[in-house]
Amino acid sequence: MATFWDLKHWLTDAINMHDIRGILSCYSPNAVYVTPSGVAEGHEQIAWMYQQFFTAFPDFHVTAWFELGDCENPAVTEWTYTGTHKGPFLLPDGREIEGTGRHIALRATCSTFVRDDKIVTHREYFDQLELYSQLGFGLTKIEHR
Repeated sequence: MATFWDLKHWLTDAINMHDIRGILSCYSPNAVYVTPSGVAEGHEQIAWMYQQFFTAFPDFHVTAWFELGDCENPAVTEWTYTGTHKGPFLLPDGREIEGTGRHIALRATCSTFVRDDKIVTHREYFDQLELYSQLGFGLTKIEHR
């Protein structure tokens, strides 16, 4: 039987390999993935959310730098996202931003709840303003072209 932390580490490895099948193997079929940009329910939507990041940031990588060691469920991790914005990035309002070539280094944390050896809820937290600022947008309005 895998521990909560084993599962979390497998998820991290699959994310860093951009392995959608490996990512989904960590989630229960009806899992919920909550991010600042939206909520995904079930494997199809969860795969779509990850694919959006992998498309926008082909070198997307997560590095864990703190794990709350005395906590098992939820498994809490703080990490850094890094990547280079090369592909279209979907905004919450449905618009896409074409690749800017800018590099991001974004602080994030997540809480992962596990039941029956699968993730049932994964809550990801990061500052969208920090992300948009690193992409060169900040609080300015993006004009349609």
